[in-house]
Amino acid sequence: MFAKEVYVRRRETLLAKMREAGQSGLILFIGNTEAPAQYKDNYYKWRQESCWLYYFGLDEPLMAATLDIDSGAETLYADDVDIDDIIWMGPQPSVRSKADSTGVEHSAPYGAVGNAVALACKSGRAVHFLPPTRYFNTMKLAALLPGAAPSEALIKAVVSMRLIKEDIEIEALDHACDLGIEMHSVARDAIRLGIVEQEIVGKMEGVALAKGWGAAFPTILTQHGETLHNHGHAAIIEPGKLLVVDAGVESNEHYASDFTRTYPTSGKFTTKQREIYQIVYECNELAYSLCKPGITYREVHLATARKMLESLSALGLVHGDLEEMLAAGIAGLFQPHGLGHNMGLDVHDMEDLGENLVGYDPDQTRATQLGLRSLRMARRLCPGHVITDEPGIYFIPALIEKFKKEGLGGNFVNYAKLEGYYDFGGIRLEDDILITPEGARRLGHGRLPISPEDVEAAMAR
Repeated sequence: MFAKEVYVRRRETLLAKMREAGQSGLILFIGNTEAPAQYKDNYYKWRQESCWLYYFGLDEPLMAATLDIDSGAETLYADDVDIDDIIWMGPQPSVRSKADSTGVEHSAPYGAVGNAVALACKSGRAVHFLPPTRYFNTMKLAALLPGAAPSEALIKAVVSMRLIKEDIEIEALDHACDLGIEMHSVARDAIRLGIVEQEIVGKMEGVALAKGWGAAFPTILTQHGETLHNHGHAAIIEPGKLLVVDAGVESNEHYASDFTRTYPTSGKFTTKQREIYQIVYECNELAYSLCKPGITYREVHLATARKMLESLSALGLVHGDLEEMLAAGIAGLFQPHGLGHNMGLDVHDMEDLGENLVGYDPDQTRATQLGLRSLRMARRLCPGHVITDEPGIYFIPALIEKFKKEGLGGNFVNYAKLEGYYDFGGIRLEDDILITPEGARRLGHGRLPISPEDVEAAMAR
């Protein structure tokens, strides 16, 4: 938790933004509660709702709050523990002291939030809330405000704040990335022929648990990189394969990192692997070099897609005019995902609030083309944006066959030569980037080996 002045300032800014947008009434925040797994008293791992963390910082279950746009009054709703709680949990700080720690003037029992909302509704006042993600919060909001929809004005105000990272957030993100770099270094050093993938995952996630909150998302570690989100870890490490490792750490402050590296399981790339790896590496470097305030990330995505097609053409896998191939969506055959996404308190920051509202400027329209339509962050870049740079090339037999059968590749794709890549897998290389007034910098103090030469050297140690 940051200093209480941080949360006070953020809430004041939010109220000012809502007033500037011509809004009035109450803002309602509902924090997460614990969710039972197998039975009532065996919970899934606790994780607080991210917007609650951003505006209040209190990392505990069963809390709610209201902000009065008109008067500025703030109230925290939570319950003090009773003797039964103390038996199991020990003495706990009072709700009043928790409210003080985050700079909220008023506090009340958790159940009183219903009275506050009912009174606002009875008085004809608007109640603004964000889209819920957890079942409990969905049901709670349905009970408090039957038929009501999330507030677009509130969503836009929150997005405008959380998109631009404060200095204290950047420091937290650098720390999360340092932990992510350590996590990936452990993974790389654990690669051995004949072991089960799960052994590597266990070692790398041990870093995340020992030094942070845990993994920022389910770890992807697979020798079938052509399956973009392959979470199975039961395979044996085989010689001559490519191992895609996509993982990150969520720090104890709940900020995320997200890196991807691809390793030759035998320690050295084959000629074919190195050719494709070099293309992805150059696309990663190109994307980073283009990142600066004023350019849209859509433009960066398209520039890397053009570079990818140019290099694949040199290998004889595609042919034709580059601009025509780009317009026809041929890049999506090899990279069916976007170049990157926002990152912060969520590894895909704020996508629960609406992917287009978060990742697209008002003057941008989301594409329908394979690959480009999956670009989660297309906005014009501004200082304080934190994004991922993750180009990839994948040889997905089912997708190639679909393109071939349906004529989606036109005359651009050399299907006969692509058949020799059906057992190749995939390559993805990902770094985390902060946009600065001067351009950009990679987050974390250092960088994981990424050039083919440096990867082989690191694996030889």
